[in-house]
Amino acid sequence: MDINSNIDSPLTLKIGFNKLIEQYKSLLKSDDNIIAAKAKNILKIAKDYPELKDGFSDTSTLKTREKEISIILQDTFSPILTKNEIKTASVPFHNLTFNSSERFKSILKTAGKDFELQIKNMPQDDVYIIACNIILNFCYGYNLNFKRPFYYEIPDANGVLRYYKILYNADFCEITPTPNAKKITQEDYDELLDNFENIKVWKEKFPPNSYIFNGFVISNIFDVTDDQSISHIKSSLLGQDKRENKNFMKNFHEIFSSLLGIKDIKVGFSIYNKEDDVFERVHGEGMNSFLLGKSESKKCADALCRWSYNRLLKENRYFSVSDVDKSFEKSKGNAPHIASLYEQNFKSGIFAPIANDKELLGILEIVSNKSKVLNSINANKLVDVMPFIVSAVERSKAEEVNLIEAIIQQECTSIHSSVSWKFKKAAKKFLNDKLKNPLNTATFSEIVFNNVYPLFGQIDVKGSSDARNLATQKDLALQLSLVDKVLENVPKAEKLPIFEQLKFQIENFNIKLKNDFKVDTEQQLTKFFKEEIEQLFVFFLENKDFAKEEIEDYFSKVDSNLGVIYYYRKNYDDTIALINKNMSALIDEKQIEAQKMYPHFFERFKTDGVEHNMYIGESITKEDSFNSIYLFNLRLWQLQIMYEMENSFYQNQHEYPIGLDVASMILVFNQPLSIRFRMDEKQFDVDGTYNARYEVVKKRVDKAFIKGTEERITTKGKMSIIYSQKEDEKEYLKYIHFMQSKKMFADDIEILKLQDLQGVTGLKAIRVSFIYQKNEGDDKGYYTYEDLMKEIKA
Repeated sequence: MDINSNIDSPLTLKIGFNKLIEQYKSLLKSDDNIIAAKAKNILKIAKDYPELKDGFSDTSTLKTREKEISIILQDTFSPILTKNEIKTASVPFHNLTFNSSERFKSILKTAGKDFELQIKNMPQDDVYIIACNIILNFCYGYNLNFKRPFYYEIPDANGVLRYYKILYNADFCEITPTPNAKKITQEDYDELLDNFENIKVWKEKFPPNSYIFNGFVISNIFDVTDDQSISHIKSSLLGQDKRENKNFMKNFHEIFSSLLGIKDIKVGFSIYNKEDDVFERVHGEGMNSFLLGKSESKKCADALCRWSYNRLLKENRYFSVSDVDKSFEKSKGNAPHIASLYEQNFKSGIFAPIANDKELLGILEIVSNKSKVLNSINANKLVDVMPFIVSAVERSKAEEVNLIEAIIQQECTSIHSSVSWKFKKAAKKFLNDKLKNPLNTATFSEIVFNNVYPLFGQIDVKGSSDARNLATQKDLALQLSLVDKVLENVPKAEKLPIFEQLKFQIENFNIKLKNDFKVDTEQQLTKFFKEEIEQLFVFFLENKDFAKEEIEDYFSKVDSNLGVIYYYRKNYDDTIALINKNMSALIDEKQIEAQKMYPHFFERFKTDGVEHNMYIGESITKEDSFNSIYLFNLRLWQLQIMYEMENSFYQNQHEYPIGLDVASMILVFNQPLSIRFRMDEKQFDVDGTYNARYEVVKKRVDKAFIKGTEERITTKGKMSIIYSQKEDEKEYLKYIHFMQSKKMFADDIEILKLQDLQGVTGLKAIRVSFIYQKNEGDDKGYYTYEDLMKEIKA
């Protein structure tokens, strides 16, 4: 077979020994007779077999001239060192080897018949260009540093992959141009410097097979498994998203197998939580903790015996368990870490602390199904890799802290995406100011957005206070009746005057609940139940034989944490929570679409219902793109989403524990204002005295009455739009007419004046009834509020 088959290269390869043979010519005149005789013998071989000097490409010649080649290479391949050195002869960019040392042959034989030797780290796409670089060096004297380390990966007798670094000796190579070769000028060289990846340019300067390589290279090979394993560990730990990478732990097992020279070991981790003194599982693809077993976390004192606890946590030193079964028997199963390995059927293991100078960060756990293969001797190899693992865990912990802070910010003190750019800008300035003047106190810039238009809306549970009071009264009345039932069952012989006094208190409390329920009534009754009734009933249960069934019924209905019956109030609280959850989810989902139309600030709050603020304007978007059409569009969107929320509520009202009603309102403010982020309150607020009027109206308007009446402007089944300017009235009437055409609003539009609020006059309102749309398949698709209530009650 020709060694040039299927190779695209500027070099035609020939195996030859001309340059080596030329050196023996000078040795013919040596004073050393042995050296001179050897040189004479080699020169005779070269004369008898000219192909060895001129070069050949047919690999069969290596077999037919094996003896002669061995004699020629005897000085460069010492027979004395053949069982020690890992060495072979080869040609560039080729997996072909010949005249190998006995040790190299033995390594290949151990790898098995099916093993195919291949050079690793050889970039196949760049081989042509690297060959051109060699020509530039050999033929034109341009010394370009293109060298890269090349490796063989060869499995040992145990199947563990070992790494061998190849160092080439190219002293016996010759490269000569053919007639097809182009002369490389300085201009060509300068062009090539900036075109390493442009194969077309290189082939133009160095056509295929335009140069002849005649010679051989000596491959000096070294076992660098430890160094390469450490390098691989370092590279693996530097990678991103390790926990999500399915192959990370598999590769990690293989790397540690190579480092320790042991097949089929497993690697696990547990993180140390210093605050709670517990070991915690690391969650990720293929990640395990053999110390924790199936547990998510364990107290350190429960996971380790006293000696191992001090060894890892106090001394920060590793230890091994070379024979788990023997250690388990010796400790009688009382050493938790040994018991954990024993239960998982591991036979040996190493526990190494992942610790920096300040603290323990976690535990590296290496285990095997074979006894004695992991021990205190090979555990010493971990010394070289632990610094990289420590650095990776430190970085991972820092990332986790940042991620937790980001989650807290998102979930608890969220800064809306539309304005986050300004916070980032201020934070960057703050950091730069601190770096410029470390001794001076840097201040965080004020976050202000000027000339933005506000939009406010709310869907509010009507009569929420009355509904909660009614639920409270029902719970307390039920509990009083249960107390009275117990007292009624006290036998005459056991009755004491104090029981009559308790019954008198119960009667008075019942009167208060029905006729004079106040804020402190609930507190009085709660105190009565806890301090007087509970102790008495416990005494009855422990010391008396009467009314046991009634007392047990009483305690079964009382909430153990609150000390009172929490049934009707729970239904009320669950209803409010579910309304808020559903309404918030709906507006949050729709907000994603609205942001795509034009970015704007949005925030919502859960109260007894859901209210939201929006601000839109040039200063928020950071771009010169704002137009009033975006404001009008957002106002229409808001009106439509308020309709959807109200419609969704009544569609799903039957799912709520108790029947409540809601009322929807929008506040229109047609003048732009400024908003400022209040650092102390961690929220935006309107800026300036004039703008504060907007906040006053926001807080009070839903309680406002229609002028000359005692009727609230917000009412169930109707949309209320509060405004003060005639142009706002015209604008919103357009939106209403549009939505009437979609059968979303009825034709009963009201234009109403509002009674003056404190410091605010001249407010008006448009009020119009909703037309609710039922689910698909309903015979009657559209309902007014009255229709809907009849349908629900039917």
